[in-house]
Amino acid sequence: MPIPSITLGQGIHVCHLFFRIDRVFWSDLPEGESAETLKRLEAVVASAPGPAAPRIMTFAGVGGKSDLGFMIFARELQELSDLERQVQLAFPPGALQSVFSYLSVTELPEYVATDDDLKSILAREGVTPANPDFAERFAAAQKRNAGYQHYRLYPELEPWEIMCFYPMSKKRLANDNWYSLDFTTRKQLMSSHAKTGRKYSGRISQLITGSTGLDDWEWGVTLMAHQLDAVKEIVYEMRFDEVTARFGDFGPFFVNLTLSPADLWAHLQL
Repeated sequence: MPIPSITLGQGIHVCHLFFRIDRVFWSDLPEGESAETLKRLEAVVASAPGPAAPRIMTFAGVGGKSDLGFMIFARELQELSDLERQVQLAFPPGALQSVFSYLSVTELPEYVATDDDLKSILAREGVTPANPDFAERFAAAQKRNAGYQHYRLYPELEPWEIMCFYPMSKKRLANDNWYSLDFTTRKQLMSSHAKTGRKYSGRISQLITGSTGLDDWEWGVTLMAHQLDAVKEIVYEMRFDEVTARFGDFGPFFVNLTLSPADLWAHLQL
């Protein structure tokens, strides 16, 4: 009996996978098996080309935590599970050693801008309903907001050279309990946090996915960049925002090179 279609009310499923290659095992593979493994992996990746879902992105780990990584996007949960299995089954049994995996979903932030928020922003810029260009400016702001929401739910990540992934949660300590704050306070803090992120437009492409109840952390953060210093700078600067300084709790960081399967093979000398 086939698994029934399992979709989200909105958004898509996302899985991050990081592995090491058992080099001793790999060195004992029969002649030609490495090339056959590459062909199998290329076929799996080609079956989910994106730019949205389904999609499989491939990476080479930098820094020793992992050798290779995958980011899988799928609208249906069973499709995500199938693609995950296909990626692993492309390799000979015993070749991959799991380092870290993360399941999450795309979602709209609780603090997404409303029409009233957009009007307040325009008012601070001196544009009120009495202004002759208010309707045009307001419509443009609504369009940008709608585009932002669509990207959060249905991302089409550009394959920039560097991918950094890390999970994070909000603290629940006595004096620094994010979940004891009222909505208005949380929204103000997140607004300030978002302003810092917008400063890195063109240098950082960011995807935040939610995982509360799905994995050990509450969010997964994926940063795509052209240069490593952009990743370092945005993470460092954001740690001075109160929302991070008081309430941020971070998991391990994985830095990767974005490579096609063939380039991955050459880079890892497989």
